[in-house]
Amino acid sequence: MFSRRDRNADRIIRHARVRKKVSGTPEMPRLCVYRSLNHIYAQVIDDTKGCTLVSASTMEKEIKSQIAEVSKTEAAKIVGKIIGERAAEAGIEKVVFDRGGYVYTGRVQAVADGAREAGLKF
Repeated sequence: MFSRRDRNADRIIRHARVRKKVSGTPEMPRLCVYRSLNHIYAQVIDDTKGCTLVSASTMEKEIKSQIAEVSKTEAAKIVGKIIGERAAEAGIEKVVFDRGGYVYTGRVQAVADGAREAGLKF
């Protein structure tokens, strides 16, 4: 009988394959997205220093109050807007988008769209 890896293990393999090519620099840091069942997290990372420059997630108090009555996709768009605003405050204009091994649709795409609306360029 064949045993199949779980979906998250497959995602981790896809993410590792993408990370071979996608890396954040001080000029163009990496916008990384992690999607759990109920929440979404976004970070702007400088891989040369190995540090997170800006982050936002649906777990934060100020964001929780904004997303109380909206769908998960709309909440992801709000997180994208906030990460874009915080990145602009930190002086970041351009980023490389890291979809984290997820398909570029739904909540992952909503984060990217929200960040673009806030002024980030990919």
